[in-house]
Amino acid sequence: MGLKDIASRLKERYIDERLLPEEAKRQLQLDRSGLPVHDAGPAAVAAAGIEWLKRSQDMSIYRDGGSARDYSLIKGWSSSYPETSGYIIPTLIDYADRTNDQALADRARGMLDWLVSIQFPEGGFMGGKVDASPRVPVTFNTGQILIGLAAGVRRFGDAYRAPMNMAAAWLRDSLDADGCWRKHATPFAAPGEKAYETHVSWGLFEAARLEPNQGFGEAGIKQVRWALTKQADNGWFASNCLSSPEEPLTHTVGYVLRGVIEAYRFSGDEALLIAAQRTADALLKVIESDGRIGGQLDKNWRPTVDWVCLTGSVQIAACWFLLYSITGKVEYADAAKMANRYVRRTVHLTGNPDTVGGCRGAFPVNGEYGPYEYLNWAAKFCVDAQLMEIASDSGVA
Repeated sequence: MGLKDIASRLKERYIDERLLPEEAKRQLQLDRSGLPVHDAGPAAVAAAGIEWLKRSQDMSIYRDGGSARDYSLIKGWSSSYPETSGYIIPTLIDYADRTNDQALADRARGMLDWLVSIQFPEGGFMGGKVDASPRVPVTFNTGQILIGLAAGVRRFGDAYRAPMNMAAAWLRDSLDADGCWRKHATPFAAPGEKAYETHVSWGLFEAARLEPNQGFGEAGIKQVRWALTKQADNGWFASNCLSSPEEPLTHTVGYVLRGVIEAYRFSGDEALLIAAQRTADALLKVIESDGRIGGQLDKNWRPTVDWVCLTGSVQIAACWFLLYSITGKVEYADAAKMANRYVRRTVHLTGNPDTVGGCRGAFPVNGEYGPYEYLNWAAKFCVDAQLMEIASDSGVA
């Protein structure tokens, strides 16, 4: 990033600040004073995150059963986001089962029923928020919802099997011969191939575990092998960002890495584990002593921005925890706990109920990923990473 780019970004932030609502100004001032010292710990932050996710379902502007994309300190609550509602479902189910909370399980089922009601006849799901335009089926969003549908089949039974099979078959059949999805790209990101769609393949692996003879898993493995053609020797992935392929977000780094790990967990192919470790080991050198990871990283793994993508940090933490459980490499667990601790310290446990337990897109709050927004997927990934830390500390894989 050149000096001109930095000056432009700073100018945009300054202009925004003059027009901010008071709540947004207060949060920005708090962030500029630095991270709070207090760390409430993984259990408290996970519990608060679940409460925030419940509120996101209740406060979504159409009250349709989905989870609101975000709570904005500028605009308030948004409409529901099908994509992220899809993978929020397993988090709700997991926490409900851990805590014997039937009401929370019922919420997950309500979210599933809403998603099934908006599935396209051919099996795909729309991109963007539920009121977005154009309303077209999109590969990535369908893959994330497939993760939720598979969790629904596993937890609630065959009522969700047909929608799951339809979504998985649509993804399987739309894969290009070389293993890349190109036919149904999102209209809400820059055009081009996306290595991070390994996270779509994860959905196919989940479906394949329930329907093992439909070619779902084979399609997912084929896509992951294609994605690995984008991996450099140092573990960095090209074609791996929503809008800036030369400096991908840690969010999409987390996506691509998780998909490769899940491909290994599904197939047992050691080459996939080696590829995952290549990226995970490079990230060990990026994290700072306080758990900070720069929000965007260039091809030499150098941060290119002065803010943290909190979503990406907890996604990467989750990947490190998984690799620790597979390999026993203590450095993974140590780094994951550092990243988790950093993000936990940004989460409010008292105050405005619209923000308590929520996870911002960025720290500070005016960073360029989800500025001034508490994102439902950030909360989901934060909860997941905290639960993984608890399991790691208890010796549960």
